[in-house]
Amino acid sequence: MLAQARAEEHDRRGGKEDDGEPRDHLGIVGHSRIAKTWPIQPPTSNVPERSKPWRSYQATSGGFVEQRQHEPGVVGATPADTEGRHAGARYRPAPPVTPALEVRNLAKRYGATAALRGVDLTVGEAELVGLLGPNGAGKSTLVKSAAGLVRPSAGTVRVCGAAAGTPPARRALGYLAELFRFPGWASADELLRLHQRLSGSPGGPTERAELLGLVGLGDEGGRRVEAMSKGMQQRLGIAQALVGGPRLLLLDEPTSALDPVGRRIVRDLLGELRRRGVAVLLNTHLLSEVERVCDRVAIIDHGELMAEGRPDELSRPHGVEVETAAGTQRFEGATRDEVPAIVERLVAAGERIYEVRLVRSTLEDAYLAVVEPDRPPPPAPLPGAVPPGGRTPWA
Repeated sequence: MLAQARAEEHDRRGGKEDDGEPRDHLGIVGHSRIAKTWPIQPPTSNVPERSKPWRSYQATSGGFVEQRQHEPGVVGATPADTEGRHAGARYRPAPPVTPALEVRNLAKRYGATAALRGVDLTVGEAELVGLLGPNGAGKSTLVKSAAGLVRPSAGTVRVCGAAAGTPPARRALGYLAELFRFPGWASADELLRLHQRLSGSPGGPTERAELLGLVGLGDEGGRRVEAMSKGMQQRLGIAQALVGGPRLLLLDEPTSALDPVGRRIVRDLLGELRRRGVAVLLNTHLLSEVERVCDRVAIIDHGELMAEGRPDELSRPHGVEVETAAGTQRFEGATRDEVPAIVERLVAAGERIYEVRLVRSTLEDAYLAVVEPDRPPPPAPLPGAVPPGGRTPWA
């Protein structure tokens, strides 16, 4: 009864108290004390705003809480109900984010040859993952398994939650094979129109023009494939892989035939795809490209996942180099945290310091350490030895 009496008094005063501040039916200044909420159903114009029920969602660490603003006069609501959540608030957990690609315990055998041996790999939404490994390591088999072109001997592959090779999975991905061939008589626009028909894409001329522009072929829509250079055909292949707006893009050696300008175009394209929420699995031998564009790197050898992480995680610090008036001084194994003490000791010893560098291994060093862990150093030549096919002794 007390709550109902307060609500009636609130209506009589037009939603204001003695201090002139607008208050809700619970006596709280403003319409809500909940911060950072987004109205989902705005009020209708023929109902006074203070009496309109509406709902909003408050972001929390584990999901979203639905907030309901009650009509004036609701019995049973107390000020305690408004501390963080209104009466009637329901917790709705945030929907789980489905990975663009999820590979679990994947194995593939060709007779007695094991191409993959229990590989686990996940590519998240809008994530760019580089797949590295020597020839015959199993990279292309992994990519073809994700595309549904190779049937696994064991394990599972899921694309955006659907089993690889099923219609939903195929609709969610785009694929560019390492070795591909387009009809030479077709123009770039005709080729993309064909793939739109095959994929059921409704994009039409607008999509084709946008894709050609993304890969730097905006003015080449009428050029025949046979009149294009290998690099232009490579970029056209990337454009056809993007037909239909896939959520996952599988690229098998996409920059192998590109010149530096073409590689820069592809790098910019991959960055744009990340901004659009497209995930990319990039199979390549070009470690420099991987270091520049990839969020994570996975190294495969002999069918097994040998290492995985960010490029800077896989590289390791090798020490500190200090340029002084007397020359370069190297401190093996020193870390970034030791730099101030090293500089302080050198200055106390009277050295003039011009530059301090942290020496780190490259991704190439990390790659070679994984795929060739037991590689011995080249043997030193024996005194007086003659090189093969030569007559001059080793110097």
